[in-house]
Amino acid sequence: MDHAGRSVVDGKRRELFGSRITYRIGLTGEVEFATGFPPAFLIAHRRMTDGRTFYDQRAPFRLRESQRAYHQLLKKYYAFWVPPGLRVLELGCGLGDLLAATQPARGVGVDFSPAIIELARQRHPGLEFQVAEATNLAGDERFDYVILSDLLNDLADVQKLFDQIHRHCYQHTRLVLNFFNNFWRPILFAAQTIGAKSPTLPQNWLSLADVKNLLHLAGWEIIKTDTRILWPLRTPLLAAFFNRWLAPFLKHLCLTVFVVARPRPLPSHYRAYSCSVVIPARNEAGNIEAAVLRTPEMGSGTEIIFVEGHSQDNTWEEIQRVAAKYPQRPIKVLKQKSKGKGGAVREGFAAATGQLLFILDADLTMPPEDLPKFYHAACAGTADFVNGVRLVYPMENEAMRFLNMVANKFFGVAFTWLMGQPIKDTLCGTKVLFRSDYELIVTSICSSARPS
Repeated sequence: MDHAGRSVVDGKRRELFGSRITYRIGLTGEVEFATGFPPAFLIAHRRMTDGRTFYDQRAPFRLRESQRAYHQLLKKYYAFWVPPGLRVLELGCGLGDLLAATQPARGVGVDFSPAIIELARQRHPGLEFQVAEATNLAGDERFDYVILSDLLNDLADVQKLFDQIHRHCYQHTRLVLNFFNNFWRPILFAAQTIGAKSPTLPQNWLSLADVKNLLHLAGWEIIKTDTRILWPLRTPLLAAFFNRWLAPFLKHLCLTVFVVARPRPLPSHYRAYSCSVVIPARNEAGNIEAAVLRTPEMGSGTEIIFVEGHSQDNTWEEIQRVAAKYPQRPIKVLKQKSKGKGGAVREGFAAATGQLLFILDADLTMPPEDLPKFYHAACAGTADFVNGVRLVYPMENEAMRFLNMVANKFFGVAFTWLMGQPIKDTLCGTKVLFRSDYELIVTSICSSARPS
């Protein structure tokens, strides 16, 4: 560099921070030599500045735009996927309506537009809102859920965002995001032209495959993907028909792509958990003692909970006899008050004290000796919900009737399609989940059943 503040490269003098930065920012070599900053930084900085100005100017229109059917549908979906009463962070929060819809115990919204954040604070005084760039959020506060709704398409560096979100996550944190399907790009352009859609700055062309790859590179594990919204207009009867009934059959044509991910589990020596094995039993007197003898001790302790379901044989008496015969095993005996296996399981879970909840069918078609496999899968962080599968190895002739087999395979395909997660054996009675997750499920069900 000479005394005039110019850099010398290959014998050529170039002005530092010269006018060519503004007018020739796309010329990589010249920008790098002229400023010392990589072009990606300058492009991202300029895009952020332009974007902030653009959205500040759009702020007065956001209240009206937020009432459109598309945004109301998003609130409905996120309220379903994010349980109430948790710590939730939303990046690119806009007016904060989506964050408020999740009913968080602590909700933090982040947006780079000061004008929009001011509106959000007025609209939702019970939530916290910060003015910041999504990829440069300060602090290390952690949350149970992180929401990125319609944000990815506006970013110049999506992988950087995915990398930095880890700083605000626990191992159990869920990242829930949505972005638009590129199939709709010409439709959205036409809608924006006629004023039916909010205007946006030029956006990237990320596909679902791109997002999956970027999440993988940034250390995230995808839990499920889904597509929703086939009719983003408020049209009585027609909207419900398209979005509720037709959309599941036309997933590739839906407007919005949803992805749920979690931090990739790290290899570690996991802690020992206490276990509760719930065994619904109806007319299974011959298997009660075998169930106790064959159920291994797991973790820091294993309790067995029998829930007798109005048997026609002596199952109730046999459960009492076996519990008295093996006092060294923690055994609880319940007489079912509700009806059906679901009711028996819920009653058993209500009485359970273990951190891990197991369901084991009393017919023992799933060998109790295999329960440690379920335990290790849950403890290692490989899965939050472990579902048994009987459709892999050969079974005994009476283990599953032919019609049950056909129905099971059909349900497996249907549930995989509907839920966006692979489910092979829906009828297998052996399932394992953490009690804390089960309590969240119960809370969510009670919340959704509560009159609005």
